Amino acid sequence: MNPLVLIVGRLATEAKGVRGEPFAAGRRYFEAVAVAGGMPLMLPPMTSLVHDIPDLLRQVDAVVLHGGGDVDPRHYGQQATAEQLYGIVPEHDEVELAVVRAALELSVPMLAICRGMQVLNVAMGGTLQQDIGTEAHWFAYHEIALEAGSRMAKAVGSELITAGHCVHHQALDRVADGLRVVGRSGDGVVHACELDTDAWVLATQWHPEDSAATDPQQQALFTALIDQI
Repeated sequence: MNPLVLIVGRLATEAKGVRGEPFAAGRRYFEAVAVAGGMPLMLPPMTSLVHDIPDLLRQVDAVVLHGGGDVDPRHYGQQATAEQLYGIVPEHDEVELAVVRAALELSVPMLAICRGMQVLNVAMGGTLQQDIGTEAHWFAYHEIALEAGSRMAKAVGSELITAGHCVHHQALDRVADGLRVVGRSGDGVVHACELDTDAWVLATQWHPEDSAATDPQQQALFTALIDQI
């Protein structure tokens, strides 16, 4: 069997061909994992399952955290101050924070994308900028300079991401202890991080799944994840 890759799903309001309200996750994540040789599985964001997450992660080989709405600022010790905050869902926060903490404890390889990078930083004790505006990073492609010798640069085979698709209005503020910044866009916004330890955990602020089907550099991140197993 191909390596099992866990993707945390989302609460959703509609879907075709199903009865009742669905759980969902973006198809592009699943396709990029499958192309890399993994078997993608979706974990529904059910808080009743949180206590079982460590046992579940002992049965899978890797984790992908994907994009979505904002993390409740209370999880990083702040009150909501930005009017632009959107998409805060308690179930998403509780389940994803539990998944990250269990994956770190068990050294499960992990690729954390957009909101996923923010969840990773918060789970490790960091904070977020609640709003940086959408003029520069909302449905925009950016070059991202990567630190030479970093796991991220090795994964994509370059020190420059030539076209990272960004859809975010938040960014990392105080970077958590143990998390190292290895990439920034030209305006200084953090776009890539990895752990200081030997554990293979990479995080991107951009969305590699959006162009993975046509951009080998983006698909390489999913392939590198599977290669760690």
